[in-house]
Amino acid sequence: MKMKKISSLILAGLLLGAVSCKESDFTDSYADPSKIAATTVEKQFTGFLQSTKDYILPGYTNYFVALRTSINHYNQVTGWINDSGQYIPGSSGTEAVWFNYYNMLAQYRELQKVYNSKTAAEQADRKFFMTVATIYLYDQTERMIDLFGAIPFTEAGMVSIKSGDYANSLAKFDDPQTLYTLMLDDLKSISAELNTTTINAGYLKSFQTQDFVNKGDLTAWKRYNNSLRLRMLNRVSAVDAFKSRSASEMAEILGNATTYPIVTTNDQNIQINVFSVNSDINSKGFQGGIASDGGWFGNTAGKKMMDFMNTNSDPRLPILFEPGANAAGKYIGIDPTATSAVQTALSNAGQVAIYNRYVTSHNQFFPGVIINAPEVNLIKAEYYLRIGNDASAKLAYETAISQSTKFYNGILAVSNATGVNVAPAPATDASITAYIATDAVNWDKATSSTAKLGLIATQKWLHYNLVQPYENWAETRRLDNPTFTFQVDNANNQTLPPVKWTIPSNEISYNTTNYSAVRDQDKLTTKLFWDVK
Repeated sequence: MKMKKISSLILAGLLLGAVSCKESDFTDSYADPSKIAATTVEKQFTGFLQSTKDYILPGYTNYFVALRTSINHYNQVTGWINDSGQYIPGSSGTEAVWFNYYNMLAQYRELQKVYNSKTAAEQADRKFFMTVATIYLYDQTERMIDLFGAIPFTEAGMVSIKSGDYANSLAKFDDPQTLYTLMLDDLKSISAELNTTTINAGYLKSFQTQDFVNKGDLTAWKRYNNSLRLRMLNRVSAVDAFKSRSASEMAEILGNATTYPIVTTNDQNIQINVFSVNSDINSKGFQGGIASDGGWFGNTAGKKMMDFMNTNSDPRLPILFEPGANAAGKYIGIDPTATSAVQTALSNAGQVAIYNRYVTSHNQFFPGVIINAPEVNLIKAEYYLRIGNDASAKLAYETAISQSTKFYNGILAVSNATGVNVAPAPATDASITAYIATDAVNWDKATSSTAKLGLIATQKWLHYNLVQPYENWAETRRLDNPTFTFQVDNANNQTLPPVKWTIPSNEISYNTTNYSAVRDQDKLTTKLFWDVK
């Protein structure tokens, strides 16, 4: 489908009609706004969440079209066959991600429009819907900035609000550093606001019904908000303009759990859980996304990850991966520096490990991961290391490893996969303890802050793998750790993986004037403002 005027004009027909959400299939648990005469704040809130669920839950388009030949290669979380032009992100993938985001942003603008049409008293009763929607929006906006750099935001998605005036709805590109500042300011204000928010009983029931992320749990939204703040503050912690703010606000959040609750245990993870695979909230697309028949190399293992997990007896290895059909139980990955002939021969011989189908691709109950406890503890470990608190850094680091392993144990436990490999045994506490004691993982055996940061970076990479690919790419770029070696593609101008995605061609074509202001910075080799190492 041709996508026109994506950031500003997306879904014009949808937005000009009386109905705001046009998703064809909706979970049975939630009313479909496309089948009602008029939307409400509550239903539009659900439509807003619905609009991007397929990029939170593991779906086909995200994994097969967008990630398979791009970010999953750059992160070396999969193995693939080298080919000319492999470091140029496919236009279909980048456009799909762009289109989905601006679909969501249009739904948010419509939510604003519906909310603003209410009386002051009605707005007061429903304010919390707008507040938590903004948290979710900013999470997805951070992802987009971390992919593309400058994006249209403050003026984008306004077609409906401007009564279908396309010409005046073309949106400027906002500076990424300015957007980070805007979001951090708002999220800090939201933190204070939520601590004084009360929801009357009638609207609480509606909130619990319409909210399929946190099921109407306001405390969970507080944790989400403050954990997102930690993620963003940590990402900009090396940027001169943010150093002081990052240090002070992270200290404030981590120093007062009552005022600033964060995700600390796997029970508190922020994720979209699947309760029925017969509803629209499911992960049926994961199989097609990474494990399609036909040699697409969406779930094949990479050598670096296999070597590290094998050498150190990582307890997650048999949960996350399964050996190749003819590998005699060995976990072997594809070497990205090998020739395509060698890589192909290894694959054709059935030697290459794949992501465990029982746990990942064929598990239709796989959750839509947003922010989880292992991630937050690895952020904490990095922060404490940065300020010289070695004991707290070690505790957070080791806690994260244990939580990561148990996180994947939990996903194993809910799998409904059939017709594939036998379910692996869950990792034990003893195996986790032994892993933490190995030389390449043990905190105390790392003799410098640089070495300890390398430990943290490696565990981020392993925990995120292909489950949190966008976070993984942001962190591997920011830290330049782990270090990856790639085959140089001398047949193309882009000889190595890019450090950002470029703006899709449809946006350039239809928003030409505004794009011209950022054209010079829109290159695959232009680092993000936080990528300063």
